[in-house]
Amino acid sequence: MTSTLRHKNYCLKGSSELCMCSYSNPSTFMMKNNMYLTGFDGVEIHGANGYLIDQFLKDQVNDRTDNYGGSLENRCRFPLEILEAVVDEVGADKVGMRLSPYANYMEAVDSNPEELGLYMANALNKFGILYLHVIEPRMVKANDIYETPHSLLPMKNAFEGTFIAAGGYRRDDGNKAIAENYADLVAFGRLFLANPDLPKRFELNAPLNRYNRNTFYIPDPVVGYTDYPFLDVLA
Repeated sequence: MTSTLRHKNYCLKGSSELCMCSYSNPSTFMMKNNMYLTGFDGVEIHGANGYLIDQFLKDQVNDRTDNYGGSLENRCRFPLEILEAVVDEVGADKVGMRLSPYANYMEAVDSNPEELGLYMANALNKFGILYLHVIEPRMVKANDIYETPHSLLPMKNAFEGTFIAAGGYRRDDGNKAIAENYADLVAFGRLFLANPDLPKRFELNAPLNRYNRNTFYIPDPVVGYTDYPFLDVLA
């Protein structure tokens, strides 16, 4: 695997004990062409849910001792470098970022999520990206909704682009979030997966298909992905 990556001019990085040195983008970094060829309108940087970028951000899992660990500024360095590279490649108007500062996915936790969220919201303004997509503080875990005094409003007020809130929303509280200027947009994930015509159902206040979490991540190209019925089929 490593020999294949090196042959393709990828720069390999090791564990957190090794220095992460500056390096130029590999010659195979063709994001712009790939994006247009596949018909996508833009790119969302996934800095949430306990994945690699989120692990750099959270102080309870990032134990690096170099310029990418320790202080809040250092922990945010890697995500912001990724963002800068993508913006340079495709343009800020085609880039968004997803964050979950309050979440505890895969043990990626931060001791001060509000400070982390605010720092990132302000830092993103430098790049002028299209939107910031943030998971609600109440969604600490993937399946559960918790009562919490925390709010996304400080991040929303700090960020200068379009602010998207996500996490456990239904039709009514989604409309309320927009009406009260809590968010500019509301994202629906599980409901959209189970309801391919979700906007129409919301417009009509029609019943929703219930999603089946057991089929969310299976490799079947149909089951759990394209087998949920449309509203007109049920009529």
